[in-house]
Amino acid sequence: MKSIAALQAVVTANPFDGEPSNAELDAIDRELPVILADVVLLDAQIMTIDRTPTELDQRRIRRAYRRVLAARRALANSEIPGVVA
Repeated sequence: MKSIAALQAVVTANPFDGEPSNAELDAIDRELPVILADVVLLDAQIMTIDRTPTELDQRRIRRAYRRVLAARRALANSEIPGVVA
């Protein structure tokens, strides 16, 4: 049976400090409009969970859904070629 103690030292050589890297923070900043639009859509949907949606609720959901699509389109169009997010 092989011992994995030596391999484990290599795996844990760089301890995780709990902070996001600069690249991760940049990715979050780029995706923030999409995240916020998703939150608005979820809020609109949650308000109608326990009741029948009114016309105003339906408009609010459609508007929020269009905002999500617009934010995702803007993010997709602004991506740097060759960089996978």
